[in-house]
Amino acid sequence: MGLGSGVLAVLALCAAVVYGLRFATREEKGWLGAAVKTASTGFLALAVVLAAAGGGAWFWLVPLSLALGALGDLCLVLKGERLFLAGVGAFGLGHLAYAGGFLLRSDALGFDGVSGAEGLVLAVLLALLVSTEVWLAPRTGGLRGPVRGYVALIGLMGVAAVLLPDAPGQGVLRAGAALFILSDLMLAVEMFVARDPGLRRGLALALWPAYWGGQALIAWGALAFWGVGQG
Repeated sequence: MGLGSGVLAVLALCAAVVYGLRFATREEKGWLGAAVKTASTGFLALAVVLAAAGGGAWFWLVPLSLALGALGDLCLVLKGERLFLAGVGAFGLGHLAYAGGFLLRSDALGFDGVSGAEGLVLAVLLALLVSTEVWLAPRTGGLRGPVRGYVALIGLMGVAAVLLPDAPGQGVLRAGAALFILSDLMLAVEMFVARDPGLRRGLALALWPAYWGGQALIAWGALAFWGVGQG
């Protein structure tokens, strides 16, 4: 990672910390909160672009997904049903881009099968996805269709992460994907299930580092998994 991408990564981290400390638990974040949140992921996307001069064509799905995450962040902070749907769409496309990048790179490296532990993780992930029909979908009202579609795209990204072959960056990518899924789970509980103000505040505090940390780990792991900067 060169100087420019390193500076952008530090700026992204600073924005993430500021958002977590100042805005994460506020009901109304305002334009400043929206700008800080968007910058925290947008700078990550730019950092990866600068670091990825040697990446293959499909590697660019990674910064694309980060950019879509920044757009989704902006839409969700500004609120309103149309903006919420736009945010869900942006994040859904981001999950799809991650899944496509993971699967295409894994195919290029050569899939190495599914171990017993990986099979167990896939089973747990499938059970979690199916369970949303019980505890989440009935509470989403008119948003049931978009939420169901988003859950499916989350699942696709999770499966693609589990199927990553043994290569540099595999563990970091999987950790990032797991944190991203966890943050989506906490967001769903906060928005549609939790009613207690204390629980909602706790979820808001916890989901932000899980979300941003997941995005950062995916960006970091992808650079190694694609062999960017290596001979």
